Amino acid sequence: MKVEIVPVWKQVTPELAQELMAFWQANQAIVEPAAAATRALQAVCVARDEAGALVGIATAVVKILPRLRQPMYYYRQYFAKGLRGHRQELPFYLRAKQVLQDYNASLAQPESLGILLEIENSKIAAAYKRAYEPAFDATFIGYSPRGLQLRVSYFDGAELLAPSPLRRPAAAAHGAPHDPTRIQPAIRRGNGRS
Repeated sequence: MKVEIVPVWKQVTPELAQELMAFWQANQAIVEPAAAATRALQAVCVARDEAGALVGIATAVVKILPRLRQPMYYYRQYFAKGLRGHRQELPFYLRAKQVLQDYNASLAQPESLGILLEIENSKIAAAYKRAYEPAFDATFIGYSPRGLQLRVSYFDGAELLAPSPLRRPAAAAHGAPHDPTRIQPAIRRGNGRS
């Protein structure tokens, strides 16, 4: 199947947001409307088939993994069943990464150092066993609380920022142990975004 990869980062129109939400609902990927509406605004790239139908979506949101204490884009991509198995995962991911890297290069101070991947697909996790995978320029950094591989892929020339302060989760404040692998939303200073 031939697809067109279309960058949409920071350009999601209300019409595109509705299309993304309908796609997720039709594919039973995100059925909660509020969650789908939030995720739609995080779209990086979309994939369209020869007829122009939506068949894939990449999203990203700035998060801070406490062990890194650096802002990273928590990246997700979802393909319709008809696109799966057509070897589009890697080209789609690489295009989305380039879009995010170019965006950060255009900022006075980058909002992210790269991409954080939580590998949910068991076939993909089984296929990539090396600690560093050159195909998608990603390094294994451990496992998520869900037991899934965590990998990072840094943007070209990424430089460390001042370490983000660790936030003490509410549960830890009440005696529950702190989970240092929990992914936290980014703490934004000065611009009001989160």
